[in-house]
Amino acid sequence: MHLKYIKWLVAGMCALLAACAVITVNVYFPEKAVKEAYKSLDDVLLKNGAQKVPDTEKLPAAEPGAPDSKPQSNLFNGLPDFSFCQVAHAAENYADDLAIELAGMPEVIKAYEDMNRRMPRLNALFDSAAIGLTGQGLITVRDSKKMTVQDEGLVNLENQSRKVIVNSMAKAILKITKVKESKGALDQVLGKAAATYAETRREAAKPGWWLQLPNGRWIQK
Repeated sequence: MHLKYIKWLVAGMCALLAACAVITVNVYFPEKAVKEAYKSLDDVLLKNGAQKVPDTEKLPAAEPGAPDSKPQSNLFNGLPDFSFCQVAHAAENYADDLAIELAGMPEVIKAYEDMNRRMPRLNALFDSAAIGLTGQGLITVRDSKKMTVQDEGLVNLENQSRKVIVNSMAKAILKITKVKESKGALDQVLGKAAATYAETRREAAKPGWWLQLPNGRWIQK
């Protein structure tokens, strides 16, 4: 009787492990492509006034069969229309697809339009060290004495717009990588999408602005 109980227990544990294996999906995060997509959107929608939705002609397109930086072998030169390097390049570089996907979302276009209107005042607040950039790409108040009530409202609205962009990027990643959208899948990529967004914002920051590094430490650029 005791042996039978052990067999049932082992069988149950195996079934549970199998079920977990089925429902667990590791989502691929194309970090370099995500960063390039953010920069493309900023170049077209943020710096140029968000007047038009970018299309395939305005966004930087990858050159067909663009070679990697490493030397390529001539072993496969005799095979037309096929290259292992091309396949690897296509698998890794989703930047254009991600940028176009986000540019087709009305909520993203609206977010960039609103961000353009706030930019002059927020830049002035960054210059005065009244606000800083967090490690998730959001804005936080560092010196409230240098801000008005209206300024605090601008910061809150700006953070809402940035969250729209990051959340939309997470959804676009799932679509481009052909992963079914679910809470678990979104949770896997959302934090990375925010961290990558923060990285692009740090690089675009002006000297003197306060920035939070990935390790949580604050520095003045």
